[in-house]
Amino acid sequence: MSPESQVPQPTPGPRDSNRPPSEWTMKNLDAMLRHALRMILILGCAGSLILWKASNWRNAAMLATGAAISAASTLEWRRLARYLDARLENRQNPGGLIAVLFFLIRLAVFAGAIYGSLRWFKGSAIALLFGLGLALLATVWEALRLLRD
Repeated sequence: MSPESQVPQPTPGPRDSNRPPSEWTMKNLDAMLRHALRMILILGCAGSLILWKASNWRNAAMLATGAAISAASTLEWRRLARYLDARLENRQNPGGLIAVLFFLIRLAVFAGAIYGSLRWFKGSAIALLFGLGLALLATVWEALRLLRD
């Protein structure tokens, strides 16, 4: 028996980097979106507080609105991903059609929140765009972390 065969091999974890994105499991995707949600909330709160001190409350409210929409969108993508996974695995998922319907309704609510914040806060649209961009930033960051780890 050679010494190499006696060395225990590490077991691959949920963040195994040897797997391409096509082989990620639902557990990987759910963890990635959960971490992205946490990052959106932290960056949105911290950014709003900094912007409030540096500029004014209107710009801080715009950033907070964009971050809230980003966080809610990430939650919706998690819910939609779980629904699609259940459909692909032929598992029972009660309320699947309702989840998709609420997903579409929430998109309209998010559009209304964007319109309302632009109309009544009268803050910087750039701050709103940065808040909305937090979802993309956090998701890409977590996906790169998942690929690297």
